[in-house]
Amino acid sequence: MTKEEINKIDNWKYEKELYNQGIKYIGGVDEVGRGPLIGPVVAACCVLPSDFKLDGLTDSKKISEKKREEYYEYIINHCLAYGIGKCSPEEIDEMNIYEASRQAMIRAINEVKKKIDLEYLLIDAMPIDIDIPSISIIKGDLKSISISAASVIAKVYRDHLMIELDKKYPMYGFKGHKGYPTRKHYDALNKYGLIDGYRKTYKPVMQIMKGEKL
Repeated sequence: MTKEEINKIDNWKYEKELYNQGIKYIGGVDEVGRGPLIGPVVAACCVLPSDFKLDGLTDSKKISEKKREEYYEYIINHCLAYGIGKCSPEEIDEMNIYEASRQAMIRAINEVKKKIDLEYLLIDAMPIDIDIPSISIIKGDLKSISISAASVIAKVYRDHLMIELDKKYPMYGFKGHKGYPTRKHYDALNKYGLIDGYRKTYKPVMQIMKGEKL
């Protein structure tokens, strides 16, 4: 999708329909980190005020790292409430990444429920069984500004975890690849092996555990 096509999307459409029904506190929900070999999957839930403005806010994957950092600071300082939910590598291995992603979303939502009376949820792609009315939106991080905000929060939060891990294990290059399966990451695994936090049910990790090269 081009920038022009993205700019034509009315990313307030879902929120405006709900505001017109008298619904005020709408939580956008998204997760990041299904693909990495290491670290948690992270979800965020974010509630924006109806007059929120942030030019260029869209799916976090379509925003530069520098811009994401700027947007992250603006969003967390101007939203009505936000929450973070995580599932550890051990939980991912135990329940599978899809269920872990769902659980991380529920945890993020529950964090927001402690702060504000959530009335409705707009969720990126994944249906969630929770006691709040909701709709699952395919490509929601493009179509809903609340989900876009959540995607930025989750992405930047998880990236910061990887940057901290990079300080401890710089030879793995986590600051660059953020744990995703790149050639540089494979080369580091071949050379240095596994550290705590790898997802043991992921194929490349299983290969390293067996003594195979990637």
